[in-house]
Amino acid sequence: MSTPKGPPAPLPVLSPAPQVFVVGAGLMGSGIAAQCALAGCAVQLEDVSAELAKGGLDRARRALEHAVGRGEVAAERAEGAVARLTTAVGLSGAASAEIVIEAAPEELALKRRLFADLERSVGPETVLASNTSSLPIGALGDGLRSPGRLVGLHFFNPVLQMPLVELISGRRTDADVARRAEGFARGLGKTVVHSADSPGFVTSRALALLVNEAARMLEQGVAARDDIDAAYRLGFHHPMGPFELVDLVGIDTTVAILDVLFDGLHDERYRAAPVLRKMVAEGRLGRKSGEGFYAYPSRGPGRT
Repeated sequence: MSTPKGPPAPLPVLSPAPQVFVVGAGLMGSGIAAQCALAGCAVQLEDVSAELAKGGLDRARRALEHAVGRGEVAAERAEGAVARLTTAVGLSGAASAEIVIEAAPEELALKRRLFADLERSVGPETVLASNTSSLPIGALGDGLRSPGRLVGLHFFNPVLQMPLVELISGRRTDADVARRAEGFARGLGKTVVHSADSPGFVTSRALALLVNEAARMLEQGVAARDDIDAAYRLGFHHPMGPFELVDLVGIDTTVAILDVLFDGLHDERYRAAPVLRKMVAEGRLGRKSGEGFYAYPSRGPGRT
C-alpha cells in the first residue's frame, strides 16, 4: 500500500550572496549586475556578442564609480564589486546560477524564447526572473515546462540609486519562488512592493499615463517642453520632469509599455502620442541614443 504524498518540500532560500546570471548587458542589465555585485554576488553579465557584453561591464563599472563619487559607496567596496563581475556570450553560463535575471527588450516573443532556452540550461531549483516593466509574467511563462519557477522582479533606473523593486507573481508562479525572489531583492537593500500580474503592474501603468499626457500637451501647444518639465518638478515635487524621465527610461521602451497597456486595458489614454512614435522612428530614444527630448553624449548600443 503506497504512502500518500504530502505537499512538496519548500525550496531552499537563496544563498546570502547567490551566483547571478543577468541576460542583457544594456542600461538595465548593467545596472542590475552592478547592484548584485555590490551586494556580494558573483555576477555574469551576458549579451549576444563579446562587444556588447563588455560595453555592459563598462557601464556597470562606471555606475559604481559614480556611486563612489557621490559618497554613497566606499571605494574599496566598489572595487570588490567590479572584481565579482564577469561577462558571458550566450546562455550556457547560466547553468551554475542560483537566480537568472532577464533584462532583454520589451518584446514578448524574444523573452519567451530566452526563458525557453534558459529552462534547458539551468538547474531545477534556479529562480527565473524577468525585469519586464509591462509584459504579463503569465504570458512570458507560456511554453515553459515549469512556469511556476518564473517571477517578475522589476528594477528601476538608475538601479544603484532607486530603492524600489516591484515583485510580480503570475497565476502559476510558485509561492516558494516568489518568497525566494523577494528575499533576494531585500538582500540587495531594496524595498519590495507586490503587484498583481496586470499589464504595466503599478509603476509602469502610472508612469505611462504621466508621460503620454505630457507628450500630448506638447503636441497640442499647451506648453513648451521646459515649462511642462518645470511644472511637474515644482508643482508635484517630482525629482524630474516627464521629458527628462522618458529620456532616462528610453522612448522606445515607453512606447512598448504603452502598447502593452493599450492592448491589455483597451483604454485610449494609453494610445501612444504620435510624437513619441515619431521619435522612435527617427532613432531619438533618449539618453541611450544620445538624443531624445534633450541632447546627450552618444552612448554605445546594448540590450536595454
